[in-house]
Amino acid sequence: MDERIVTGDELKEDSFESAIRPETLDEYVGQEELKENLKIFIEAAKKREEALDHVLLYGPPGLGKTTLAYIIANELGSNIRVASGPAIEKTGDLAAILSTIEPNDVLFIDEVHRIPKYVEETLYSAMEDYVLDIIVGNDSSSRSIRIDLPKFTLVGATTRAGDLTAPMRDRFGIVSKLNYYTIEELTKIVKRTAGVLNCEIDEDAAIEIAGRSRGTPRIANRLVKRVRDYAEVKGNGVITLPIARLALGKLKVDDKGLDETDYNLLKSIIDKFNGGPVGIEAIASSIGEEVTTIEDVYEPYLLQIGFLKRTSRGRVVTEKAYEHLGIPLFKH
Repeated sequence: MDERIVTGDELKEDSFESAIRPETLDEYVGQEELKENLKIFIEAAKKREEALDHVLLYGPPGLGKTTLAYIIANELGSNIRVASGPAIEKTGDLAAILSTIEPNDVLFIDEVHRIPKYVEETLYSAMEDYVLDIIVGNDSSSRSIRIDLPKFTLVGATTRAGDLTAPMRDRFGIVSKLNYYTIEELTKIVKRTAGVLNCEIDEDAAIEIAGRSRGTPRIANRLVKRVRDYAEVKGNGVITLPIARLALGKLKVDDKGLDETDYNLLKSIIDKFNGGPVGIEAIASSIGEEVTTIEDVYEPYLLQIGFLKRTSRGRVVTEKAYEHLGIPLFKH
């Protein structure tokens, strides 16, 4: 089965992202308020010759949390160490990572909400007091060792801020939410990516791709890459509006950025549950998906564009969605 092209989650084909990643806050498109604040916080930390406060970045996948972590390290003139929450299974894993930290380094932990709770408790003292308390030996001869750590900045990224424990969240001095991007911002990203890929693109084509990118730069970059293939094979190498529409039509990404998965979800609620309200568990069973997948991957954008709404009694398909799907509302 083909991977879903309009998912914000990272796919294997997104490996080219590192090559097109902006390196400074000035190059980074969008998230203007967040950028302005980060500039001040970074400049102040550098003036005081201190480590930047720990930073928590949260929001849907594909909006640029990893890119921002690299930019923060670059702006600080520091090295970045990269880890993933699910890979930190025991205290020893965390100790191994922290033992490589140098003064003012940035430690980036993706999916920080997935660090096991007993490991998280060890991280508290590292974040707050820059010490690492670890227990060595067996039960009968175990002893606690305290290791002093250099001051560092932890940048945590999560798509599920609500899953973070309160003590963990409280240890981040800077907490920032990333929002979906505007068409104008995505158009800039599309044109920049096309340029990095040495592909000429018309303004109208860039706007068309941006409009189908679900407010998400990662999806925009992926679509540019796929549309470029059509431009080379079906055209003269230039991404024009007709080529973009042809390619996106073949990829089954409609003018709102919806694909067959979105249609399946919305039509399932309409056909099987009369448009809602319906509980998330019932929806998950009806389309054969996990509840967390629906909440993290499918729903956020549908809620954002007003095609779905959450009520106290469950999910409801909106009139706007009926209109887009071409389904008469009287069926509801």
